[in-house]
Amino acid sequence: MKFIISLFLIAILSFAACLFLPWWCIALVAFLVLAFIPQRPLLAFLCGFFAVGLLWAVLSFYISSKNEHLLAHKVSLLILNMDNPLFLIIITAFIGGLVAGMGALTASFMRRPVPVEA
Repeated sequence: MKFIISLFLIAILSFAACLFLPWWCIALVAFLVLAFIPQRPLLAFLCGFFAVGLLWAVLSFYISSKNEHLLAHKVSLLILNMDNPLFLIIITAFIGGLVAGMGALTASFMRRPVPVEA
């Protein structure tokens, strides 16, 4: 249940924060959500990754479909050397997911106690 709540909180707060702040604020949002709702490291990473990855995939597809993928075709030719706007959307979602996943993973590692050696 904590996973689903964290997933929705990260997605909603990331969307709201990106309206006013730079794109990398998704890492801060994921960090803050997982700092207040602690989870194990793997679940924390997956929560941040899927929340922002799905958010960015949906948003980039929506924005790209508004102009019939004209800009996505041109950018995919420049960056990927092939005409595939869907692959460009997948790469965008993957990068956003990685950034948020690392922010969430950092929060998860900060909540864990440090082992003391004898």
